[in-house]
Amino acid sequence: MTDHASYTAPRVPTPQEQRVTLLAVMITLFLSALDQTITSTAMPRIVAELKGLELYPWVTTIYLLTSTVMVPIWGKLGDLYGRKSIMIAGIGLFVLGSWLCGLSQSMIELIGFRGVQGLGGGALFTGAFAVIGDLFPPRERGKYAGLIGAVFGLSSVIGPVVGGFFTEHGTVDIAGVHVAGWRWVFYLNLPLAILALFMIISKMPTLSARRRAKIDIAGSALIAISVASLMLALSWGGHVHPWASPTIVGLFAVFALGLVAFLWVERAAAEPVMPLGLFKIRAFWTTTIASFLIAMSFMGVVTFLPLYLQLGLGVPATQSGVAILPMMAGLILSSGLAGRMVSKTGHYKRYMIGGAVCLITGIVLMTLLGNSATVGQVAWRMFVFGLGLGPAQSLFSTVAQNSAPQGQLGVVTSASQFFRQIGSTVGTAIFGALLTTRLAGEMTARGEGAGPSGVAQAGLAQLQAIALNHETGVGAKAVVVDPVVRAAFAASMTTLFEAALVVVVLGLIAIISIPHVELRKHHVHAEPVAEPGEGTAGIVEA
Repeated sequence: MTDHASYTAPRVPTPQEQRVTLLAVMITLFLSALDQTITSTAMPRIVAELKGLELYPWVTTIYLLTSTVMVPIWGKLGDLYGRKSIMIAGIGLFVLGSWLCGLSQSMIELIGFRGVQGLGGGALFTGAFAVIGDLFPPRERGKYAGLIGAVFGLSSVIGPVVGGFFTEHGTVDIAGVHVAGWRWVFYLNLPLAILALFMIISKMPTLSARRRAKIDIAGSALIAISVASLMLALSWGGHVHPWASPTIVGLFAVFALGLVAFLWVERAAAEPVMPLGLFKIRAFWTTTIASFLIAMSFMGVVTFLPLYLQLGLGVPATQSGVAILPMMAGLILSSGLAGRMVSKTGHYKRYMIGGAVCLITGIVLMTLLGNSATVGQVAWRMFVFGLGLGPAQSLFSTVAQNSAPQGQLGVVTSASQFFRQIGSTVGTAIFGALLTTRLAGEMTARGEGAGPSGVAQAGLAQLQAIALNHETGVGAKAVVVDPVVRAAFAASMTTLFEAALVVVVLGLIAIISIPHVELRKHHVHAEPVAEPGEGTAGIVEA
């Protein structure tokens, strides 16, 4: 049972503190979002140098996995001990992971250090959204949620271009040591991280109330084990191991048993890492399902788009980054507009539905792309795709936070972010398995390769050829890709787009099911969300 008496409302920050803290949060969000995109255009070159195309999805998956596992833990710790200390710890881990990633000598090392980055990244996003919730009441959060979406979009615009530029042109010699250009996509995090750390330590006030409580160690461990088992099963199934193999079946069994044990532990925990009473609030669980599905489709498309552009269309790294820019422009535009309209009217559902319809339109248009598409044809479709993403990027957290009182802001925010990141991780894993399986079939049908290993060998050879072209100055003008590989990648990406379309349609259905609750104009400093059996009266509309 939660110790309700231990909660006291934090003091209201001054307008100056709000402005300074908001700036610090924006820098932190920029740092975290930049890292998610700056590596996308560099990944084919990284694989060419470090080898291991079969491990390509893991560089993204491991970051999402470790950050996802930590999200509910960081959120609860923020409620108990304050956001500031959690943000500082998260940035510290993120800096360490970035530095080590730049030093990686193999794909295994890079994957491991990306995991360290993810441990810190889980604190950055969760802490940032919770701080916005501490600073402003739900009605005002709409325009600031739009600002968050704009910052995310700006970092996403800069990331692919900067990543592509350093990958092609950033190789330098420092003190006689040859430093490959792709390593700078990780080293660039360091000055931004130091700036954000300075802002938070020196300027950010302690916003959330501190209270002594027992940490839910059992619940935290069980949720980490369950999620990790599920992600490994989805990533390895049908690729590293057959779906019916003892390894995959065992991982799914561990996930199921861990989930049951987690639910049992959370019902009795004094300070549950994820209060089960949240799932009795319709606005919370419908928003959670919708954000899960939208995130799943988004990552399923964006993670593999640079690979499609470079191997399916023969586009150099920098140009592949430029092709993604219109998506971020659309995201910034629609995110900012939707956020302002929500703050002005208090209504959000119409904008979420409109965004989902626009997202569906963008994906339908992308299914029409083949292996002869131009960068321009990809770019304007990505703009439509981005317009659809904007409202989802800025509003899901606001609606979830509006569904519960201030005393549980951290766990509500982290739970919402947790399931969104689960969706991203599941999307990357499932779509990666789908791409590999389809590629194997396409390559075999064309008499090239035999199964995933054949795909990996053929794809790696092409990436190495592209890298050689870059080093000799050829890659900046043209990239010659084997017609078989090119056709196989294009056909496989069409299948990926079609799968993403199905997922987004389900997301639209979930959005339609979200109840309309006008956003509150003031904070609600009430008791935390009730556990199952305690009732939830007065929580949603308080």
